[in-house]
Amino acid sequence: MRNRLHRAFLALLGLAATALASPAPAAEFPAREIRFVVPWNAGGSNDIAARLLAQLAAEQGVQVIVENVPGATGSIGMTRVANAAPDGYTIGMGTSSTLSLIAQNLTPLRNEQFAPIARVTIDPLVLLVPSSGPANLEAFVDHLRRNPGKVSIGTPGTNNLNHIFSVMAGRVAGVEIINVPYTGGSKVVADLAGKQLEAAVLKPSESKAMMDAGLVKPLAVFATERLKTLPDVPTFKERGFDVFPHGPLVQMAYIVAPVGVPEPVRSKLTEIFSKAIQSAKFRAPTEQAGAVVDDLTGAALGREINNVQKSLAEVGPKIFVADKK
Repeated sequence: MRNRLHRAFLALLGLAATALASPAPAAEFPAREIRFVVPWNAGGSNDIAARLLAQLAAEQGVQVIVENVPGATGSIGMTRVANAAPDGYTIGMGTSSTLSLIAQNLTPLRNEQFAPIARVTIDPLVLLVPSSGPANLEAFVDHLRRNPGKVSIGTPGTNNLNHIFSVMAGRVAGVEIINVPYTGGSKVVADLAGKQLEAAVLKPSESKAMMDAGLVKPLAVFATERLKTLPDVPTFKERGFDVFPHGPLVQMAYIVAPVGVPEPVRSKLTEIFSKAIQSAKFRAPTEQAGAVVDDLTGAALGREINNVQKSLAEVGPKIFVADKK
């Protein structure tokens, strides 16, 4: 009798310990703060977007803490997300830059390690120079031709879409360039304004403040049409330069959780961040800065991520292998 009671008591203790160790039911999610990993330096466009989303989540009663984990073109931060417990309390900002590394097998990360939540932005890229730099795109191309292999173009990260376009800027002039990778756009634009770089490939959202201050100026847009926020800045195509010889490419940012997150928790994350992304408080300043906001989420976002990676897998070897020769 005593042994049976002892075993029953131990079983009850085990059940109690299991209950304490188990995550909160999905209906109660989130029961504590959510950590939002941004794999880039503070001050860049992804960091700014994440912090605005954190503020908007707070208005829903959800505490989101943004953590900057820069390095390796987003791989270090996204590895932290991939290795986190799949309970919804750690999420990350994926980008086309990290997809480019995945496509080229330059990181052990794989898309299958993540559960897509919501797309944040689609971001066109712009070629910029210091305020005292070449007056227009034609003058910049002429400068490249007169200085083959000597012009430095800064980019956030390497072997990514920014890097691809920096190489293409040189190729339209028939020359090579010096790509200078940084751990975030805020550092690139600061060095560009300080004339430590001759040019940069950046998003309007991370460079517009410097444009408005007259410290840097845009020469051309890597897009098929002009941007509403930069109506006077031509596309490369308008000036007779093809920067999409291998097909169109998309620069985007999106939110993911570790794979294995319970579906009710994933749905709650999608609800929280979709509401924030679609709010006027997010859309208005984001679109004013030159980005595009849509409502892509879940499985549809997963398919888009895979499509972007496939495009980068095709273009990357044509750009970077040749660039190393």
